[in-house]
Amino acid sequence: MRRSIPLVALALGTALTLTACGGSAEENGEEVETPAGTEGEATGDGGTLTIWVDETRQAAVETAAADFEAETGSTVETVLKNFEDIRADFNAQVPTGEGPDITVGAHDWLGELAANGVVAPIELGEKASEFETVAVEAFTQDGQVYGLPYAVENIALIRNTALAEEAPATWDEAIAAGEAAGTEYPILLQMDETGDPYSAYPLQTSFGAPVFEQNEDGSYSPELALGGESGIAFAEWLAEQGSAGSLDTAITYDVAVEAFANGQSPFIIGGPWMLESFADLDLAIDPIPAPGTEPAQPFVGVAGFYVSGQSENTLLANDFLVNYMATEEAQLALYEAGARPPALVAAADSASSDPITAGFREVGADAVPMPSIPEMGSVWEFWGVTEAGIVSGSLEPVAGWEKMVSDIQGALDAS
Repeated sequence: MRRSIPLVALALGTALTLTACGGSAEENGEEVETPAGTEGEATGDGGTLTIWVDETRQAAVETAAADFEAETGSTVETVLKNFEDIRADFNAQVPTGEGPDITVGAHDWLGELAANGVVAPIELGEKASEFETVAVEAFTQDGQVYGLPYAVENIALIRNTALAEEAPATWDEAIAAGEAAGTEYPILLQMDETGDPYSAYPLQTSFGAPVFEQNEDGSYSPELALGGESGIAFAEWLAEQGSAGSLDTAITYDVAVEAFANGQSPFIIGGPWMLESFADLDLAIDPIPAPGTEPAQPFVGVAGFYVSGQSENTLLANDFLVNYMATEEAQLALYEAGARPPALVAAADSASSDPITAGFREVGADAVPMPSIPEMGSVWEFWGVTEAGIVSGSLEPVAGWEKMVSDIQGALDAS
């Protein structure tokens, strides 16, 4: 269950450009088809792939692997790992020639993995257009794609329909609807004394103050964008909401979830990891109401599969991912296991028969990938505590925000 974004460096990555269409090769004077994504090298020659999986993804990957083995003659070995251990173990083992050919992972690992040279780009080819745009953007760095996406995760406005029949379009409308409902809290947003910039980010983007400049391909440049007039406007709004009691550093994750579950607010801003606590409520999932003049865009996290930069079977790995894990069947199996909207559009369309999934998917389609560039690691230390200080009144909004920007820039310059 995700409670808040960790205050650590987060990062993403790069990719080859082969064609995902099947090619042909000459064999004994006859033309034969080669599997898509593996031009120049036939599969089915007894090659072996080792894949690291966690318990949640294991069954879905092994089902696809069985089809791959039957159709190509290759062998797939799955190794069960704790998800929390995969990132560190992958970084440690791949440079030594150990580790898997493929591993599950999060898109925000990419910057670190790419900087360490432990991941190889993959070729989606024409298949790229079959995925949610934001999912491909999340695994893109320097014009290349470094992961096969399978799930998209983001926050949204979770609404108790018994307390609010309609979705609020703006923050002020949400506050008014919450007050009209007569509940203790007009709206709930988790924020402890160290802040939670992940959860507050859509409110910040509505003021036109993203954390970094974003490139056309969806990747990020290391140029800060959260300062200036837009950032100051957001900081002043935080102070206003703190004074009004709409935001409160005493509303931690646990407090917010319990209050919403008990019917103490019609709205909570949060993600699908909260839903188990709200099983007794009738819910709707809506866009996050914007306090500023621009859309409230939350961060999106994308889960996928990476290919080892030291794998001797990169074409075989690419074939397995593009042709066996990028199918509606495989992605729906992963959805059933993890309860996150699939990254493949066809699978997401099927999963959207569930209105909760459809709601999160709709919000996620307009969200932005969490930056995966190494520079993101210099942001978290200053960002959350500044927001919390402004909300609590211990920091003056303009001076506090400007100092935060200056401190982040200093950390970037020193890195």
